[in-house]
Amino acid sequence: MTSAGSTSDAVSIGAHVDQTDPIAEARARGADLVQIFLGDPQGYKGPEWAHAGGSEGLKADAEAAGIDLYVHAPYLINVATTNNRIRIPSRKLLQQHVDAAASIGAKGLIVHGGHVNKTDDPEKGFDNWRKAIAATDIKLPVLIENTAGGDNAMTRYLERIARVWDAISAAEGFEQVGFCLDTCHAHAGGNPLDTVVDDVRAITGRIDLVHCNDSRDEFDSGADRHANLGAGLIDPDLLAGVVRDAGAPVVCETPGDADEHGADIAWLRERLA
Repeated sequence: MTSAGSTSDAVSIGAHVDQTDPIAEARARGADLVQIFLGDPQGYKGPEWAHAGGSEGLKADAEAAGIDLYVHAPYLINVATTNNRIRIPSRKLLQQHVDAAASIGAKGLIVHGGHVNKTDDPEKGFDNWRKAIAATDIKLPVLIENTAGGDNAMTRYLERIARVWDAISAAEGFEQVGFCLDTCHAHAGGNPLDTVVDDVRAITGRIDLVHCNDSRDEFDSGADRHANLGAGLIDPDLLAGVVRDAGAPVVCETPGDADEHGADIAWLRERLA
């Protein structure tokens, strides 16, 4: 995927921002792209539009500004679980966000890998992912993201990611499924950053987006706590190396507002120069 705001010799970099006026947020950060939520990230209510022009206005504004849009699905989506009261609403919510993200011309919808319960066979989670992909009318790239914690997480460990990919590869719509690599999650999840790009590509064949985040916690801690770039416990050279090796657009999901995000974007661009 290429960014309308990028140049041929530079990686497109942006940040996660509020959806009320993402284009103004992008300009305030010097960003090529932005990632937004469409509604409550912790709720099942479904997409909501805070942008004054609605979906059509947001799409038009982004196209006019040359800013690429990415949408992060709600955190509580868990299509892997064996709990019907969570899995069924999760599938519905996933479809709603696929539809909403496609309506604004988003380049991708990011969704977490989810988990199964402690007593469940992980195989059930892998097959539930296959069923979810087959059941979803996928209208834009759905980017499955690696997660930081949980022994029964579907996408914390590389071997689990491989099993998810094996399962969903049999589903109709699989060609529209991609991967979002989060550096904080990889570090906290126990996946060495010096090899993670090659390791993931060997499994998925692709990396469509990087969430470039430093980590407040140690390697393999299982803790999902992001830090500003250069302010956490990840070697700065490793962070920049992942972005360089992945060669994909980048979202900084780091703490703070426009000033802090702008500093993170500048920090990364300087190291990629």
